[in-house]
Amino acid sequence: MNPLAEHWTLEPGLDFLNHGSFGACPRPVLDEQRRLREELERQPVEFMVRRLPELLDAARARLAAFLHADADGLVAVPNATTGVNTVLRSLEFAAGDELLVTDHAYNACRNALDFVAGRGGARVVVVQLRFPGADPDEIRRRILAAATDRTRLVLIDHVTSPTGMVLPLDEIVTALAGRGIDALVDGAHAPGMLPLDLERLGAAYYTGNCHKWLCAPKGAAFLWVRADRREAVRPLTISHGANTRRPGRSRFHDEFDWTGTDDPTAFLSVPVALEFMASLVPGGWEGVRRRNRALALQARSLLSEALGIDPPCPESMVGSLTAVPLPDGAAGEDPPEGEDPLQRILLRRHRIEVPVMCWPRAPRRVIRVAAQLYNERAQYERLAAALRRLLH
Repeated sequence: MNPLAEHWTLEPGLDFLNHGSFGACPRPVLDEQRRLREELERQPVEFMVRRLPELLDAARARLAAFLHADADGLVAVPNATTGVNTVLRSLEFAAGDELLVTDHAYNACRNALDFVAGRGGARVVVVQLRFPGADPDEIRRRILAAATDRTRLVLIDHVTSPTGMVLPLDEIVTALAGRGIDALVDGAHAPGMLPLDLERLGAAYYTGNCHKWLCAPKGAAFLWVRADRREAVRPLTISHGANTRRPGRSRFHDEFDWTGTDDPTAFLSVPVALEFMASLVPGGWEGVRRRNRALALQARSLLSEALGIDPPCPESMVGSLTAVPLPDGAAGEDPPEGEDPLQRILLRRHRIEVPVMCWPRAPRRVIRVAAQLYNERAQYERLAAALRRLLH
């Protein structure tokens, strides 16, 4: 039994290999959120009106330091999908504009892109990226070749959700900026999985989740906007900040820090999540990332061997999340209830929680595994053995 697993409340006897979907929050971080909630409920007005601004500033400063980002450009959002929508809904697109995206984009964010394009008459251009057979140089060339003088924005994943590939983001963002094209980075999986330096990256917009690899509570995420783009970005909910100015605070923070009554304790718990996770292994966050990546590579090797296939992308494109192709599922439409029968069998018969997804479309599919500190090699060995029995 992995001794680190005791810090999480996951169901005993379950091989939970799907940290990538919703994360899992450790006990001390849940305790911190509970403490904050109790403080809030003891005196709601004191907490929400008088104390919240300074609490948000403190949490924002701690997260900004971790991301190497300008805290003035950082705001809390509930999730990365909200961050993507916030940017897209703040911008105006017209007929003739092109919005670039890859075929590995997260479905929710692709839907948002299609929505704003359709509303303004813009065209969505989809870049096809090979998987299996992915190559960083080819990915960079394909994306840049698809960008034209009509490209207004590129929505690009830092880590692709369905396939778990770490894209060569630095080179792509730099090359796009040299051509005057802004990048909106969907970094849902990146914080805690990859070392981040948002100032150096220089993307116009970057959004990421804290509830995944940082292990903060659900509802904790951020949007960072470069200084020269902040004036145009407004929250999805227009509230008091639209005509209220607090001394010493920017319009950007005034609008985003209060969009109505909600529970801010998830974001306020981020500093404790950062501190706790860094304390679990030698080397702090670098040690966390190194351990998780090594475990993900072991998992990929075990699954590839069990399925009799080659790894679908170079090791350099693997973080803490990795996917491998499966034999085709049933022909026709996507699985009923949105869940592949193989996924249900693995859970019910083998007590393994792991996503099996149609990608890029039925009947093709992949199985995606995640590696977090509570996981261990034996769990992936059990998955590999189950797949051998079920698919051969």
